[in-house]
Amino acid sequence: MSSKPVSERAVIFLIGAVQFVNILDFVMVMPLAPYYSGALGIDSAHTGIIAGSYTGAASIAGLLGGYFLDRFDRRKALAVSMLGLVMATAAGGLATGLHSLLLARVCAGIFGGPATSLSLAMIADLIPQERRGKAMGAVMGAFSVAQVMGLPLSLKAADMAGWRAPFLGVAGMGVLVVLGSIFFLPPVRGHLEKGARRAHPVGVWELLSRKDVQLSYLMSALVMMSGFVLIPTIPPYVVHNLGYPREELWNLYLVGGLVGFVTLRVAGSRVDKLGAFRVGTAGVLLGIVLTYIGFVNYPKWFPIHGVFIGFMMAMGMRNVAYNTLTSKVPENAVRARFMSLQSAISHMASAVSSAVVAPMILKTLPDESLVGIDHVAMVSIVLALAVPPMIFVVERQIRSRGASQPGPALAAAPALASQASSDH
Repeated sequence: MSSKPVSERAVIFLIGAVQFVNILDFVMVMPLAPYYSGALGIDSAHTGIIAGSYTGAASIAGLLGGYFLDRFDRRKALAVSMLGLVMATAAGGLATGLHSLLLARVCAGIFGGPATSLSLAMIADLIPQERRGKAMGAVMGAFSVAQVMGLPLSLKAADMAGWRAPFLGVAGMGVLVVLGSIFFLPPVRGHLEKGARRAHPVGVWELLSRKDVQLSYLMSALVMMSGFVLIPTIPPYVVHNLGYPREELWNLYLVGGLVGFVTLRVAGSRVDKLGAFRVGTAGVLLGIVLTYIGFVNYPKWFPIHGVFIGFMMAMGMRNVAYNTLTSKVPENAVRARFMSLQSAISHMASAVSSAVVAPMILKTLPDESLVGIDHVAMVSIVLALAVPPMIFVVERQIRSRGASQPGPALAAAPALASQASSDH
């Protein structure tokens, strides 16, 4: 390992690569469902359970990891987490049935959740504050790259070489990322030095006692549940209920990813000018309309691409609004712990909706079409209707707090530099 100083650009690139592999490992599992469900004899209604197993494990790992990950050099901890993710992803590609695939996805969540937290913590540790926002934006852009490039390529690989190919391919990329992390990222041990930690860090229950934090977490849970109760079932529904060619799914996700990529950038500037409530509400209403059209009362003349594009636009507008808003809730002193807990709550909410709620409603017919998708869509709509009022209340509280005082008493505490935030 070289002792030469590492450039910020190299750090951002490597951490971005970590995020790309981690995100692609998660998002590709749902669109690949029509491929592996038939091959492994898995009921299409269980797609949500497979997706939820990752998020549930990542949620628990995020909660537990906050108490012990800071005891290690971040570079070493990241390498171990990524190595575990690589092995779990490869195991998914070698699965022989529902139970072995579920076990592989649980292991992927156990290692993938901490990998995200550690990578973002390294950005906060290594990049000066005046350039940290731009660096975070570049790293989080890995999600868009995974959607626009990684996901369509994974589906294309499944068409050409079978459903196992994407899993093994992502695992192969992960090995390169592990090697890059070990040999090119610098050691990050500042949080281990004497005096780096404050004597009385803000505890979990102290943070959770704040009303604005409680409302923000409830809003995050509603957003994730309204989306993930439906999202994992979209690929099998589109293929088996609407008759969309399975081999063309990559094209559908490519177009949707491009639209989402553009929407994220346009909606972000609109949130700055118009506020989170207006943009978020517009996204929620658009999503409700498209959910009803696409999944409750689908007219045969309406193009599937239109449903998918509109749905991606709506999700992009809503997610930018609520993520921007929640980032304003905590002060610097509690930001890391706030984001870590929010990630755990978001993962758990998505796991409950996709792995528990949706499978209770859905049934699979012998032709693999889904029965009950309209009821799942109505659950999504009802949950989504609760999001705009939550955005309004949280935004009003933040504005009121800014006008009346610089922040709660916790704002005076030193920054918790040793904590990391995570968000899928």
